[in-house]
Order: sequence, then structure tokens, then C-alpha cells
Amino acid sequence: MGYRSTHQARRELVAVAASQGGYFTAKQAAAAGYGKRHVDYHVKAGNFERIERGLFRLPTIPTAEHDDLIRLSLWSRGRDDTPQAVISHETALAVHGLGTLLPTRTHLTVPPSFRKRPPDGCTLHKATLRDDDTEDREGFRVTTPLRTLFDVAADRAVTQDQLNEIVKQAIADGAVRRSTLAQHAQREAATPRLSAAIDAAEA
Repeated sequence: MGYRSTHQARRELVAVAASQGGYFTAKQAAAAGYGKRHVDYHVKAGNFERIERGLFRLPTIPTAEHDDLIRLSLWSRGRDDTPQAVISHETALAVHGLGTLLPTRTHLTVPPSFRKRPPDGCTLHKATLRDDDTEDREGFRVTTPLRTLFDVAADRAVTQDQLNEIVKQAIADGAVRRSTLAQHAQREAATPRLSAAIDAAEA
């Protein structure tokens, strides 16, 4: 790593933290030019907040709307410092503004090889997601409306009536096209619950 002036290191760190709701990891700080000694100094000076091992926050950056989801995304990071978890299921519905469900737990989808124990209040779903199954938000990834509908259709915690209303709203709001949803449902052998919800949306 080449020499970085204090101002340059600060700019780089602020840019990273701003894209993650104010948070940054120890590895991201090091990449910007802050060694462990510098980070410790700034924590003691009150310039950085230590959140947990290897995770910090710039207090000058306003708290993001989905601060809790950003924290969970960063909690899930692997050895390469890349977050593994994707916001999904009922929690993804809330992010997309679909339905009126008030999830009591935060749902995350992680790779099958993921081994971390989830924090209290979190449910982990293990699956391999394609790139087009997710979309980026500030500091975290979330399953697309299309993928989310397939996930909640397979989740018996969501009743058929609730699913019908969610699918109807998703189509009416333009979050998904009915034809696209129907095509995917047929091609991927979706559960009968989703097919019934698609039919109910036409009624």
C-alpha cells in the first residue's frame, strides 16, 4: 500500500463508511490507510465508535433508515470481509413495502456453507442465490420482489390470504409483472400457493 496523506485516508474512509450507514471494518480502515494503532487512537479520541470486534462507525454520519439491516449484513462478512447475508423473506417484503406483515424476526438468506450462529431475533435461510435474485441497497443486499415472493410462498408462516394480498399488491404496484411471475412459477415448479395467489390477483 502506497503512502496516503491524513486527508486522503480520511476521504477514503468516509466514502466507504457513507455507503454503509457510517460503518466500516478494520480491513476497510487498513485499506484506506489506518493501521490498528491509528484506529485505536481515534476510538479513544471519540472520532471512531467501536461497535464490535473489527467493526467501527463514524459518528458524524447520520444513522441510516435500515441501520439494523446494515449491521447484520456486516456481521455476516466472511474472511474476505465480504458480507454473506442477504435480507429476505418477510423482512424483504417490509423493505420493498409489500404487504402489511409485521415480522417479529429478521430473515436472512446465507450460503449453504455459512457457519456463524445468528444473533437473537434472526432466522437464517440457507440457499444459493443468483446475481439476479438480489439488488443493492445502502449497506446491504435484499432479495428482489420476484425472489421474495417465491420465498414467502414457500413459508407456511404466511397464510394464503396474506400471500394473495401481497402478490396482488406487487402486481398492482409494478414491483413484478404478472406475466413474468407466472412464467417463473411455471418454469421453476413453484408451490401451488403461489400459483393460487397469481390466479387470485386476476379476480
